[in-house]
Amino acid sequence: MQNEAGENVDLYIPRKCSYTSRLISAKDHGSVQINVGFVDPVSGLFTGESAAFALAGYIRNKSEGDMALSSLVEKNDAKTAAAVESA
Repeated sequence: MQNEAGENVDLYIPRKCSYTSRLISAKDHGSVQINVGFVDPVSGLFTGESAAFALAGYIRNKSEGDMALSSLVEKNDAKTAAAVESA
């Protein structure tokens, strides 16, 4: 919910799993949020920017967290590479 100024005033905003698009409930204690940093391809140094990925406990319980994170990073890498080439 937003007020007249356009600011969020909700007490709790649920997250969505980046891999399955399921809502992550407040009681899902197996869920994680991982920030993956961007690296400059020339110097190999961290650029200060990162992408956040949320994984539900459901995925981690099925032992598919590594595959899900790898897939998400590859998709994000392809998107950023396409954006850099078009700029």
